[in-house]
Amino acid sequence: MRIGVDAGGTFTDFVVERGGRITTFKLRSNPADPASVVIEGIERAAQGGANVDIEVVHGTKIDVDHGTKIDVVHGTTVATNALLERKGARTAFVTNEGFADLLAIGRQNRRQLYSLTPQQPEHLVPPDLRFGAGNADKLRRALRKAKVESVAICLLHAYRDPSQERALAAALGDFRLSVSSEVCPEFREYERASTTVIDAYVAPLMDHYLRRLSDGCPYPLSIVQSNGGVLSAEEARAAAVRTILSGPAGGVVGAIELAKRSGYRKILAFDMGGTSTDVSLSDGRAEESMEAMVDGMPVRVPMLDIQTVGAGGGSIARIDEGGLLRVGPESAGANPGPACYGEGTRPTVTDAHVALGRVSALLGGEIKLDKKRSLAALRSLGMDPKRAAQGVVRVANANMLRAIRAVSVERGRDPREYALLAFGGCGGLHACELAEELGIRTVLAPEHAGVLSALGMLLAEYRRDFSRGVLGLTDFEPVFRELESRAGDGVKIERFADLRYRGQSYELTVPWKNAEAGFAAKHKNRYGYAMRSQIEVVTLRVRASRPAPRVRLTGGATIAGRGPATIAGYGSTLWIPRGWRYRSDGAGTLVVSR
Repeated sequence: MRIGVDAGGTFTDFVVERGGRITTFKLRSNPADPASVVIEGIERAAQGGANVDIEVVHGTKIDVDHGTKIDVVHGTTVATNALLERKGARTAFVTNEGFADLLAIGRQNRRQLYSLTPQQPEHLVPPDLRFGAGNADKLRRALRKAKVESVAICLLHAYRDPSQERALAAALGDFRLSVSSEVCPEFREYERASTTVIDAYVAPLMDHYLRRLSDGCPYPLSIVQSNGGVLSAEEARAAAVRTILSGPAGGVVGAIELAKRSGYRKILAFDMGGTSTDVSLSDGRAEESMEAMVDGMPVRVPMLDIQTVGAGGGSIARIDEGGLLRVGPESAGANPGPACYGEGTRPTVTDAHVALGRVSALLGGEIKLDKKRSLAALRSLGMDPKRAAQGVVRVANANMLRAIRAVSVERGRDPREYALLAFGGCGGLHACELAEELGIRTVLAPEHAGVLSALGMLLAEYRRDFSRGVLGLTDFEPVFRELESRAGDGVKIERFADLRYRGQSYELTVPWKNAEAGFAAKHKNRYGYAMRSQIEVVTLRVRASRPAPRVRLTGGATIAGRGPATIAGYGSTLWIPRGWRYRSDGAGTLVVSR
């Protein structure tokens, strides 16, 4: 038995695979103790308590034999939330004398180019916790006096010669350490420092969370990382920064696989949950970035290229000081939740859909939604509740359109050439309207859209990524062999490199085989031209992977028709406007077109 777990802001999703059969269920999340819900769901699944079956109309329970081998694959937002909410560990930054303000100086890029009073982001490490390396004994005393919980070490040029960092780490061995030559042994000290600091900032919380899970879960536990692959829990504890996009990455993996099974290669994956919306583009394989930005901070580890906006079913609507309607990023979350859940009083996107008659219950009828409470909450916006509901949906759509255009139009991709694959609890309620705005003619709605991220975790391959900065070197084979020696046995090895034209300040990652030709082709595709200039190798990369066990998915009931229509599933609802038609395919996906 394999159990996929996606811990979201409103619900925690569980997908259980055993003997080729898939069952799913959801539990309300507990923001105060997310691990307790994960442990409860794993216990329920292990005891045969999952009761909603994807393959049949009426659910059946799993029969679990004594001694069944159980593996758990989990996507977590612990690191993400700690970073975004600035609730990580008290972290110190240690670098060479005279460079302690490296994090504050950064690249001197202005996020608000024309603002006379730009808002400076809050740094993870305050000025009084930034230290020059200097004398190790003196530094150790200063760190203890500052009562730091974690220390990030980033010395200049350590990507080429890590010996000084290792010596300093040995001298500070009684602290929780993140060392740049281990976390991100790559060129550019600012990006390397930022990545190392983020690792140090989230690692203690991630370590505590995974220990809590391991104590309550007596089964082998794997964690989805930001690149869409999985690591063991022990590996994730040692590389916390690689889990920043853990949950959304599982959704991308699941979306790509289900699209392929329905015969679609080019998709825009649109995942709208209770708190946020994640959008990514794929031409058969997930787009990946080595230079991602998270809340304005560079993170230089392999990550799927995902755009996130604070717009979900629980996003709260309000009238701002200028009299304009705003939606999000504040969310009602799992507690108290939208007004229609029975406890909250503030209007949300979900309340707007309830008021418009698009949804009346959740989880196959387990949760009845209170329309009167939704109407009352929307009335607090100072207008007719139906008119307010329409406005809330339009504003939420505008927020999500910006994210979709960021991964398509702004990168030279025409969204009209792609199908929009909608999942998450609320994705299907907005998909057709968004497609109309973008000129997209096909929307895909998987039968298990409400738990697709958890399902994707069972489809994700085991993967480790290793890298080393080599700017200035000419003999690359010894570096590749050293990286490959760390990959272990029974894995597929792939070589890549970051290349650039001499004098450029950015690189492109290409397969090592025929690297120069691949770089020229990719550069021309991305920027519209290629040159005859000398090419520099900046970073070497090795990917070690092993495929996940095969998951068999079968189609559900055969249906077809035209809009307007509402099709309610266990974990999601699809709203189809007038002028759209829909049919189910053999892979269990509704294909909606116009």
